[in-house]
Amino acid sequence: MRMIVVLAGAGLLAACGGPGEGSFTNEDGETVDYDIDSSGEESTFTMRGDDGEEIEINTGTSVEADLPGGFTLYPGATVVSTSNVSVNEGKGTIVFMTSSDSPAELADFYKAQAEAAGIAINMENTSATSKMIAGQNEAGDSFTISANATDGGSSAQLMVGVDLQ
Repeated sequence: MRMIVVLAGAGLLAACGGPGEGSFTNEDGETVDYDIDSSGEESTFTMRGDDGEEIEINTGTSVEADLPGGFTLYPGATVVSTSNVSVNEGKGTIVFMTSSDSPAELADFYKAQAEAAGIAINMENTSATSKMIAGQNEAGDSFTISANATDGGSSAQLMVGVDLQ
């Protein structure tokens, strides 16, 4: 299954908004079965393809971030929502957060963590109100931080993935 299925699944999860199961055919003609379990502020979406690959997405405002080794939550940040994704042996986490610190402070914090984890920075963009940094290592582990100024601080989206190739 291609990672595009993860995006399709996330969209399906958002559209369904509740429990259910079913199947769809992806762009390669593969049948993908899915299950949605939604309770309170958390939803789990599981997809299984004909090829045996399984993808699970656990998302919501009460989901604890399962960040890969070397990455931690920004000190003092408020987590708005989290999505943990597992694909066979790989995993990824998307965290939406707010902080009273500047976009540069958040982005630089995660840049240092990424570099310490062996991820080479291959993109960095700074404007007057935002900062975005992304990188990847030879194994395909990747990270992206996008932080934007808000009244009184910043909002940010952190994405970290390990073995998601």
